[in-house]
Amino acid sequence: MSISLKAKKIILLLGDIALFFGSLSILIYFRFPENFNRNFSLHFIPFSIILPIWLIAFYASSLYEYKILKNNINFLTNLAGTALISTLVSVFIFYFFPLLGITPKTNLFIFIAVFFSLEIIWREIFNLLINRHASENIILIGESQSAKEIEEFIRENPQFGYRLKIRLEDNNLKKHLENLEKNLSEQKIHLIIIPENIKKDLSFVKSIYKRLNLNLEVKSVSEFYEIIFQKVPLSEIKETWFLENLTRRRTVFEITKRFYDFSLALLLLIFLLPLYLLIIIFLKIFSRGPSIYSQKRIGKNEKEFILYKFRSMKVDAEADGQARWALPKDPRLTKIGAILRKTHLDELPQLLNILKGNLSFVGPRPERLEFIKELKELIPYYETRHLIKPGVTGWAQVNYRYGSSVEDAYEKLQYELFYIKNRSFALDLSIILKTLKTVFANPE
Repeated sequence: MSISLKAKKIILLLGDIALFFGSLSILIYFRFPENFNRNFSLHFIPFSIILPIWLIAFYASSLYEYKILKNNINFLTNLAGTALISTLVSVFIFYFFPLLGITPKTNLFIFIAVFFSLEIIWREIFNLLINRHASENIILIGESQSAKEIEEFIRENPQFGYRLKIRLEDNNLKKHLENLEKNLSEQKIHLIIIPENIKKDLSFVKSIYKRLNLNLEVKSVSEFYEIIFQKVPLSEIKETWFLENLTRRRTVFEITKRFYDFSLALLLLIFLLPLYLLIIIFLKIFSRGPSIYSQKRIGKNEKEFILYKFRSMKVDAEADGQARWALPKDPRLTKIGAILRKTHLDELPQLLNILKGNLSFVGPRPERLEFIKELKELIPYYETRHLIKPGVTGWAQVNYRYGSSVEDAYEKLQYELFYIKNRSFALDLSIILKTLKTVFANPE
């Protein structure tokens, strides 16, 4: 039996929900044994209100990410941070919204202790039962760098539930077909990962067709790479990939997203107006030059627009007219500019860009024309990132480090193509939550 990665995430989520109410039941049973039903009903609705917030905290803390499904240091560290956040949020809600009917003190902390203790046990059970007994046996064929990365990943991450049974490094299809039937039956193979050229080979297709009863799944190296790494391997795709994956119209999605972008940007602009004024005052006091910095960037369909930011660099940062990549600890930053950059407050004026319609909350980060000309010559398909509207944050920003080189741009493009192909409101929400986590938990 094999279970997909998506199904495993759903099982984890449902298990956490069951654990949440199970912990509440344990609390009520031991604290109010004489009147269980009445007290459970009294606590059920208030605790149900904090449940979605807890689940969002779990998601934002990457507790449903495949890489930390097993109980290791990363998992326990993230779980401890989530426990702290969940406790603070729960205390705030219960004590500042008395309409909920209860203000638990001892009970809340007992509940939290029970839940997070059981959570560790639940994750261990999940790893032992689900991952061990619901794994997928794999044949991996291919000699490309992407295939080698897949092999390394599977061997180093057993919690994903993949078992590499057969590894064939060359692309000699004829030789592989001779032993295919024997390998499929003896090794109980569930999934074959192959190069794109083999997947479309007629002899291979006919061979697999004869074994429909085995319920085999066949994926290309690029398809499987995308699943486990959440990015598109540029070295594995051709022009046909773009025609097959990026040509579908998403008119309703784009219109709805524009509505949400505009509404949220307007609300934030009004709400944050005092902060805007405070930053402008500090910039005027501690730094010479204009407070708002404008710069030409390239947006959707490679149209140029003016991007706004609070000025974080010295006025003469590019006095020689030479465009330069921004660096993590850029010497051109002013003292207050370094603070703005570190806290990402320099990005706040981009709410104006969102209102104007040349920027979205989520999308590929817009680059300068000078850099784009260079990157289009050095990176294949780089122009495709301009098929959609750029964003304040994006899939590349929450998955890849701060980068300022051609190699970094290449890596980011792979994440951007994944977003363009899979963009949705759920993915946008995921990116926003992870961005907020990065801003508040790891401002560097």
